[in-house]
Amino acid sequence: MIGIAVVGAGNWGKNLVRNFASAKGAQLKYVIDLSEKTRQSMTAAYPKATVTENLNAALQDADVQAVVVAVDAPYHYKIAKAALEAGKHTYVEKPLTLSSADSQELVNLAAAKGVKLMVGHLLEYHPAVNYMKTMIDKGLIGQSLYLYFQRLNLGIVRKQENAWWSLAPHDISVACYLFGSEPVSVSACGQAYLQPGVEDVVFANLKFADGRMANIHVSWLDPHKIRKVTLVGANKMVVFDDMEASEKIRIHDKGAEVKSVESYVDAITLRTGDILIPKISTEEPLKTECQHFVDCIVNNVQPRSDGADGLRVVKVLAAGSESLKRGGEPVRL
Repeated sequence: MIGIAVVGAGNWGKNLVRNFASAKGAQLKYVIDLSEKTRQSMTAAYPKATVTENLNAALQDADVQAVVVAVDAPYHYKIAKAALEAGKHTYVEKPLTLSSADSQELVNLAAAKGVKLMVGHLLEYHPAVNYMKTMIDKGLIGQSLYLYFQRLNLGIVRKQENAWWSLAPHDISVACYLFGSEPVSVSACGQAYLQPGVEDVVFANLKFADGRMANIHVSWLDPHKIRKVTLVGANKMVVFDDMEASEKIRIHDKGAEVKSVESYVDAITLRTGDILIPKISTEEPLKTECQHFVDCIVNNVQPRSDGADGLRVVKVLAAGSESLKRGGEPVRL
């Protein structure tokens, strides 16, 4: 059994506590949180776990093999570093850190200690995203051309991070995962309407070396609640709508063909076919993700969303932040 200590049991952390408490091959040993109210609720819900505000107690416990970091992003680096230095396998919620240098240090530290470092890029474990990944890898949509993401809502408004750092890690990780590469440049434009210096809305473009691109629109100041990914291929187009209860994937048999009818004339033919709604697994992505972390430790395999993946996303986030400062000027990675 892999002994687990979860640091941070707030709005999102409580979901990680729940899933690691039920993960096969794992035992929830500690729940660590600074809030007395949170500790009281965790004590009532998980009486077999030690609930405390003392992180060192868990780091010094030989029965704890893994630490899960689910605190606010500015504290990811400090706590993850302490866990890695203690020789613990470490899971960190997204983003890994708030700087590329700090992320690189954690990746190097995990390698030096011989432990797993995994980042909570949740959508890489979503059945719908993996369905799209399979379609790309098997050539079922033809050549993949471009992606665009919409992650919009009215709230939750954060003060320590803007909408780009808070929301875009999901979409950046999916773009890199689906395309199997990282972008070569990022351009981003945004505005801070509610709080000075904290962008509420951001529009960003990611360009890849092979000509593919991804557009990301994130906002917590919008009348619509949208969680949608659109993938355009040469032969078919796929839409993943996470707000749909069951019909999350729609495959559109649509495309355009360019044929040379004469030596100097190209004819473009548009094709519109059926819409297919495949059956997708309804298993909770977070459950899959947490189980994957435990399995990687038990079987000594590299996590899908490992430290390198986390570093890649932070590099894109940092480049996007620089582009925001430059008024949308593209920044090369």
